Amino acid sequence: MTEDSIRIRGARQNNLRGVDLDLPLHQLIVVTGVSGSGKSSLAFDTVYAEGQRRYVETFSPYARQFLDRMDKPQVERIEGIPPAIAIDQTNPVRTSRSTVGTMTELNDHVKLLYARAARLFCRSCGREVRRDDADSIHAELEREPAVGGAGVRVLVTFTVVVPDNFSAEEIETFLTRQGYTRIHAHTKSRIEVIQDRLAFTADNRARLVEAFETALKVGAGHVTIRLADDPERAFRFSAHRHCAHCDIAYGDVVPNSFSFNSPVGACEQCRGFGRTIGIDYRLVIPDEGKTLEGGAIKPWQTKSNKECQDDLMRFAKQRGVPVDVPWRELTAEQRAWVIEGEGSWRQRKWYGVARFFTWLESKAYKMHVRVLLSKYRSYDACPACSGSRLRPESLLWRLGTLDDATAVAESLARFRGHVPTLSDAAFAALPGLSIHDLMLLPVERTAAFFERLTLPPPFDDAADLVLGEIRTRLKYLRDVGLAYLTLDRQSRTLSGGEVQRINLTTALGTSLVNTLFVLDEPSIGLHPRDLGRVVSVLERLRSEEHTSELQ
Repeated sequence: MTEDSIRIRGARQNNLRGVDLDLPLHQLIVVTGVSGSGKSSLAFDTVYAEGQRRYVETFSPYARQFLDRMDKPQVERIEGIPPAIAIDQTNPVRTSRSTVGTMTELNDHVKLLYARAARLFCRSCGREVRRDDADSIHAELEREPAVGGAGVRVLVTFTVVVPDNFSAEEIETFLTRQGYTRIHAHTKSRIEVIQDRLAFTADNRARLVEAFETALKVGAGHVTIRLADDPERAFRFSAHRHCAHCDIAYGDVVPNSFSFNSPVGACEQCRGFGRTIGIDYRLVIPDEGKTLEGGAIKPWQTKSNKECQDDLMRFAKQRGVPVDVPWRELTAEQRAWVIEGEGSWRQRKWYGVARFFTWLESKAYKMHVRVLLSKYRSYDACPACSGSRLRPESLLWRLGTLDDATAVAESLARFRGHVPTLSDAAFAALPGLSIHDLMLLPVERTAAFFERLTLPPPFDDAADLVLGEIRTRLKYLRDVGLAYLTLDRQSRTLSGGEVQRINLTTALGTSLVNTLFVLDEPSIGLHPRDLGRVVSVLERLRSEEHTSELQ
């Protein structure tokens, strides 16, 4: 009997009175009853407590000191109990670093996929940045109508940088000794040398590829292809992670480059929190209807800071800034003058409101100064990462095609805080989504994106496994009625029922077997149409040889 059931004898935990009970294994068990009848005492304080205690006892004494252990329940004996996992409605998360993506481990899988399959696009011109070789350069030029389709003569050139301890004439002499006698252009710091001049035809393919390889080698990984009839028109290529058109170098990425919980990928200014704390000038000037003379600058209307108000009046009259006009009617330049100032106090210039608070920061070791600063501080989106939490370089990597992206998000609605100088047309033409775009999408749309996504042939089976795991976990989130959440939603803002269902999907993704799951009212807060989905998830747990106990 003990092989296919949990035998409980003499349970006296809390208000239980000598309960004897057999619970079948690999079944879905529901514990019901009125309030105070002992449902939680049986499910959590007896069954789960004993299962968790016995599991912890299997570790060494050294390991057990780092694990939380529950007290032994008041019961005569319990037999046949498997390792237990409790999924309740408490939300212990208090840090803003925990999100839906980190709780479900989806972030871990997504960052692996981006590190392996995403493509890099230049922040200045929007072109794809990739490592070129001789064959890829030839293939790219073949697709170019002005080159491959016309069979024109081309110049294969490379650039040599003149070192500081040499002159351009000396470098040209060295090049001449090596056989490079044709110079396309030169300045004091750079010399563009012609590697070869030939027609771009199929018969010359071997010679073209050889010229590309040599130019890449001598030109430190950079080569330029010019049309002989129009030398100003150039096609630039690089063997490095470098945009040859904009001359911008990029570094390689690792999975942690896409994690805001890692120093490798977290924004350097906000440390991965997405927000920074600073002075909120809406609190400094709460009433824009007031004039400078009438006390628009709130912190300067006290006796201790009256000197600053007097300085403002004196310098404003010297500068010609009106002090009897409401703040909202001042020009942008006049407002900037009040806030930013002209120089430091030591220079006998108007120091501005900003320098006043900078001076206060230097006195923050005093309690009353810290209290004063707290009245005018607020959290705002990080100006460096625009709230994305990641380094701008990590957001330049994109996954998928333009059709994949437009199917789930409008082109201009995608996140573009990391490419402020890119034109609207160039941004709209960018394919795929950045990792922050995915974090901002509801789970329903994120799942649709990954269902459409196909990886090109060069990627190995590992990328396919990661993609399959992502699809499975997103499906679990939809099955438990959480398709409306976004992956960047902070865990501490979730309700107890949402946390419980997220933990349930995490348990499904672990592929455990022969485990006892104890759930506390998993259907609470659900719309009736979602109840069937949750029941199907629980039945899937049972089909995987788990035992589920609900109360």
